[in-house]
Amino acid sequence: MIQSPRPFRFEFPPSAVAELRQRLALTRWPDELEDEGAAAGLPLAQARALVEYWQGGFDFAAAEARLNRYPQYLIDIDGLDLHYVHIRSPHAHARPLLLTHGWPGSVLEFFEAAPRLTEPERYGGKAEDAFHLVLPSLQGYGGSPPAKKTGMSPRRIGRRQARLMAELGYGRYIVQGGDWGSVVSHYMAVDDVAHVDALHLNLVTIAPPRDLAAAMKDVQPHELARVAAAEKHRREGMGYYRQQSTRPQTLAYALTDSPAGWCAWIGEKYGGWSQEAAVDRDTLLTQVSLYWFTGTIASGLRLYREFSQSLQRKEGPGQVTVPTGFADYPNEIVRMPRAWCERAYPLIHWNEQPRGGHFAALEQPQLFAEDLWAFARKLRAHEAQ
Repeated sequence: MIQSPRPFRFEFPPSAVAELRQRLALTRWPDELEDEGAAAGLPLAQARALVEYWQGGFDFAAAEARLNRYPQYLIDIDGLDLHYVHIRSPHAHARPLLLTHGWPGSVLEFFEAAPRLTEPERYGGKAEDAFHLVLPSLQGYGGSPPAKKTGMSPRRIGRRQARLMAELGYGRYIVQGGDWGSVVSHYMAVDDVAHVDALHLNLVTIAPPRDLAAAMKDVQPHELARVAAAEKHRREGMGYYRQQSTRPQTLAYALTDSPAGWCAWIGEKYGGWSQEAAVDRDTLLTQVSLYWFTGTIASGLRLYREFSQSLQRKEGPGQVTVPTGFADYPNEIVRMPRAWCERAYPLIHWNEQPRGGHFAALEQPQLFAEDLWAFARKLRAHEAQ
């Protein structure tokens, strides 16, 4: 059962802001080794500077206004609300595009890219490149409240988002995502193939082929470094993933109680996964504040365990059959060789971007939009064949 959408606004109540500032003032700081730097995590000086700014310099009212920039709603699907932003293009012919964010992100990631996608002619594109945008919050993130029982896996989230698109009257649409958004979008392309026209990703994680020696013959010379970097990330950069996919509840006590701990946990990810500090501290702290004030820190972590358990139940992602595009950003945490991606997806578009990292739309909104314009043009040509 689906009920009619209701308007929604993010709110940072003054009393909650005051409590947060008090908690930040009482932070107990750990020591650190003088000669290790960032190898063991976010350095103490960086963490203190970020927390002190959050406490005394950050403009909470401006952050709240920024999050409410576009029309957004809640819709009840089977007794659980789903939050989404809906931005219609002024061009009636615009193609519906569902953009799904990841962790530790939110719908805010797409706000700067949004006008470029809905009115491309103002940013170097053409009117025929326009999209109508639907930006849902992952269940248990931001405006979408958590499920109360297990089972809210990426696949189930995708099915709920497909129902949202049907409710909005979009019979055909494109799905796009990075991080968890790539997983959810993949599932949607498989499960809602009757309505999904195409899939676009800016993160692909593919298990190395079983015959790795043979598979490496298809890797281009300039791609060798990314294979090595992906392996290094699996060895050294997956601690957060293992904890969140096995014991998220234990971690949630610390991060939900300590705003400084939460800020450092997320600050490390934005610092290491984006390129050249492309995400400024006000944007970072807007994301950090969003989770804090909506009470979705624990449920955001929980999605990792839900996904792990779904894989243990042999709920594999399935084979994508719709036309697929991929944008490769140089500072992404895991980058796959093109040949491996071509084995896994029916690629019609591949674009190696000059700049950007894990939070592609947030870091490089113009490049992100231009890539989607190019993908849509190739899709139109493909459909015309």
